[in-house]
Amino acid sequence: MTMFKRLKKVATGLAATLVIATAGMSIPAAATPTAQAAIAAKVTTVDLKAKAGLAIDAKTGQILYDKNSTKVLPAASMSKLLSLYIILENIHSGKLKWDQKIKIDNTVYKMSQDTNLSNVPLRKDKEYTVKELYQASIIYSANAAVTALGDAVAGSPHAFVSQMRSTAKKLGITDAKIYNASGLTNKQVSDAGYDNVANSAENEFSARDMGKLAVALLNKYPEILQTTSIKKMWFEKGTDDQIKMENWNWMLPGLANSYSALPVDGLKTGTSDAAGANFTGTVKKNGNRIITVVMGAAHKSETDSSRFVQTQHIMSYVFQNFKTTTYTNSQIKGVKSISTSNGKEKTVKVQLKSPLKLWIRNNQVASNATGSIKLKKSLNKDGKLVAPVSKGKTIGAASISLKGDQLGFVDGKSATSVSVKTATKVEKANIFVRMWRGLVALF
Repeated sequence: MTMFKRLKKVATGLAATLVIATAGMSIPAAATPTAQAAIAAKVTTVDLKAKAGLAIDAKTGQILYDKNSTKVLPAASMSKLLSLYIILENIHSGKLKWDQKIKIDNTVYKMSQDTNLSNVPLRKDKEYTVKELYQASIIYSANAAVTALGDAVAGSPHAFVSQMRSTAKKLGITDAKIYNASGLTNKQVSDAGYDNVANSAENEFSARDMGKLAVALLNKYPEILQTTSIKKMWFEKGTDDQIKMENWNWMLPGLANSYSALPVDGLKTGTSDAAGANFTGTVKKNGNRIITVVMGAAHKSETDSSRFVQTQHIMSYVFQNFKTTTYTNSQIKGVKSISTSNGKEKTVKVQLKSPLKLWIRNNQVASNATGSIKLKKSLNKDGKLVAPVSKGKTIGAASISLKGDQLGFVDGKSATSVSVKTATKVEKANIFVRMWRGLVALF
């Protein structure tokens, strides 16, 4: 992310005024009653002023809004989310420790001194903890800090890029272009770049790719929200190198583009000449968390808040036009019972192993959910459950979708999968019953 530090303090002050003037959707603390009334108006459609956009459920990946979500575009610093996923993966595996000290090499040092980039100043004669660099990477989008973390994980920038590419594929991201840990251009990372890659090349993802990544990140490492929600923090406080890091996510409560109806607590912005202004956001409201992605919004100046205005449009649209329904097996056609093979009873009731929450448009009904059960191979005979089976045993998975849903899920599937179990035990029929059924079937 390119920045001009001298303009940063001005940015948060001017952004609120600009937002009200341009969109009437972002309400800072001192908003006028007229602006508040404009916000309260129901949002029934989204006229997204950005190249691509997406809204999904943070747990299931159910798509709630989509505009050009499969189009691959420059991601800028949003690509740090993939780097941070790998960092947290290494923390959890014990390969990295929060208090582990990291030395700064010449490449990372030079990058950290570039005042045209978002950075915290790093020194070659000092060591920094993993936690310090992690916080700087998230809160201040520090490019050199995340590069140093990548080097600590993989040994070199290019080796870390290989890990990023491999991890992306595991997450179902197959069309992304990845060149570095930070999201800068190949030229901006200098010695960490590639000789056979154009200077202007930078990481590219689709909005759907970013959605998949955010779902994986929040489901596996939800603790990242503890850091993405920090508005301000000192780096190296009390030293000659101290710098006050202010979060680039201006939608956090109390910042210029916050909105009381949307308590945003993450995730990551991204800005470059090629990308424009990007933002992968997340908000939890009424017990429901969604993820939104905006790519290619306007970035006319360092105070342009267009990406946040567009994000508010999408978030408001979702919460005003959808409701959630929590399903059990008894509500879903096709997932109430299954036939048995040689069972004492010809059918057995089944249950979802865990409740399933789906978003339903306000003009739809919960009964639109339908599904089918796929049994485990070891329990399947001609599509029937092989007896005997104990009560509560997981017997397979149900594929569940909503009738009339045209958007599906972020993984490209039209249905979501939920494990199912038996509601009662399934006893095996005695030999006489089995013989009689065989005769009946024969004739």
